[in-house]
Amino acid sequence: MDYKSSGVDIEAGYESVELMKKFVKGTMRPEVLGGLGGFSGAFDLSAIKNMDEPVLLSGTDGCGTKVKLAFLMDKHDTIGIDAVAMCVNDVACAGGEPLFFLDYIACGKNIPEKIATIVSGVAEGCKQSGCALVGGETAEHPGLMPEEEYDLAGFAVGIVDKKDIITGENLKDGDVLIGMASTGVHSNGFSLVRKIFDMTKESLDTYYDELGTTLGEALIAPTRIYVKALKAVKDAGVRVKACSHITGGGFYENIPRMLPEGKRAIVEKNSYEVPAIFKLMAAKGNVDEQMMYNTYNMGLGMIVAVDPADVDKTMEAMRSAGDTPYVVGKIVDGEKGVDLV
Repeated sequence: MDYKSSGVDIEAGYESVELMKKFVKGTMRPEVLGGLGGFSGAFDLSAIKNMDEPVLLSGTDGCGTKVKLAFLMDKHDTIGIDAVAMCVNDVACAGGEPLFFLDYIACGKNIPEKIATIVSGVAEGCKQSGCALVGGETAEHPGLMPEEEYDLAGFAVGIVDKKDIITGENLKDGDVLIGMASTGVHSNGFSLVRKIFDMTKESLDTYYDELGTTLGEALIAPTRIYVKALKAVKDAGVRVKACSHITGGGFYENIPRMLPEGKRAIVEKNSYEVPAIFKLMAAKGNVDEQMMYNTYNMGLGMIVAVDPADVDKTMEAMRSAGDTPYVVGKIVDGEKGVDLV
């Protein structure tokens, strides 16, 4: 008897590492020390000497049940972008620069080509956010999960000078809310998505005129990464007063997280066009509006608050990074929370 007979193929693990190396290499930053394959990832922090009070930031997350969609579509090259996005967007939301990322893939059976494809998406997410993929782990779990399934998670580490941390403490009445467009559902609320739609290959391959694509392609679109847009805003000399990454819990849970006591956010629902995928979901599933805004990003993946004098400069910087911004509301004095009008 050997390890392979129990369901764990060590040789497949070695092959996976070799196949993914070319993707990992494309994410390297000058600060990365050593290569892939060590017991830990090393990152040179000499640059922090340029900061007055360097603060490390961290974020960890996964893709939730969106991985079920990847299984059904047999499409595994973008789910890694979601894993990275959920972590680095949180780091950027605090004003930080993501430095490096590590992933964790648990699978029923290690199929090297599939694992390498998943990691190619992780590497693409790292490139989009400017962070290095310094390591990870692939764990084969025979008997714990079906052979064709896997789960994916990871974490990011970033850095910010203490004076640049976005806290929301200086928000004032009249500050303006600017939202950046999402790419769709991102990676939140897929348990409800799977209740709304008959998740079969046939239904996912169905073309919808209102979507301009198949249902599957609309749903699997990877989470937008906003790191470069927020950096462009900072480089433009704008002080972002507050920032909210709109993930699970939608507007009602996430926007209040950026507010101090005594400040309320007013969001105008008609200030931008809600993407067709959300309208389709609401209609197909008979999901009421409050629940939609309490579960999904509804077309806005990141919302920032800035001084009214900085609105034009902020939107120009966001556009320069390839994002689509909208003025979506304002800050007022009042009980901490959010109103959708």
